[in-house]
Amino acid sequence: MKTYNFYSVIIGTELLNGRREDKHFNFINSALRARGLRHEGNFVINDNPPLMEKVFKMIALDPNSVMFCFGGIGSTPDDYTREVAARAFTCGVLKTNKEALELIKDEFGSEAYPHRIKMADIPEDAKLLENVVNRVPGFYIDDRFFFTPGFPSMAHPMVTWALDNLFDKKADKYTCGFKADCSENDLIDIMTALPKDIELSSLPKIENDKKTVDIYLASYDKAKLMKWYDFFKSEMNKLGKRYLNEYQ
Repeated sequence: MKTYNFYSVIIGTELLNGRREDKHFNFINSALRARGLRHEGNFVINDNPPLMEKVFKMIALDPNSVMFCFGGIGSTPDDYTREVAARAFTCGVLKTNKEALELIKDEFGSEAYPHRIKMADIPEDAKLLENVVNRVPGFYIDDRFFFTPGFPSMAHPMVTWALDNLFDKKADKYTCGFKADCSENDLIDIMTALPKDIELSSLPKIENDKKTVDIYLASYDKAKLMKWYDFFKSEMNKLGKRYLNEYQ
């Protein structure tokens, strides 16, 4: 089973200047986690074509990348995503998609002209994503790069369809952890000794002037996880450090 690294790009000047609150990150992060998939990075950026193109091309450099982009595929002057996607991922030009054209005409009739009809111009060879709210589709390229509207009611069903139909769900990782009655610094040597395929999360806290740290370990291999979990606790005992409540 191929491993994919999932990225999300949320485009909207109105998010960065505080006029609106983002509704996409929590959705996409939860959707990926529920399927055992890896969310490698999230970007919230302005409607700035050079910046958008740089971010798209950076993500494309990861051979295992999958990208979900939210926003900027409309027909207003500040909707740049369609043309930037064409430059970043295809031959650089937009082409009228006949199916998208008919969907938009059916939805809006004469009001499709002169502006809404432009939303049928998408990168060449892109496939369509169904819009369950109206008939204006999103689109995707190479089964990896997905472009959806900024409206959650339209975008989120598109993402759900893509995840359910184009990517295999992975087995959930086994997890375990505990609260250590010491500082994070006291445990760095133990952390360093863990193999790279054991996922480590270290969350230090200071409560009532007392330092503690929550340690979480995760792996798809339960036996290996428990081996290194026991190792971690054993090494702590050698240092005279206590662990408190354990987590699963």
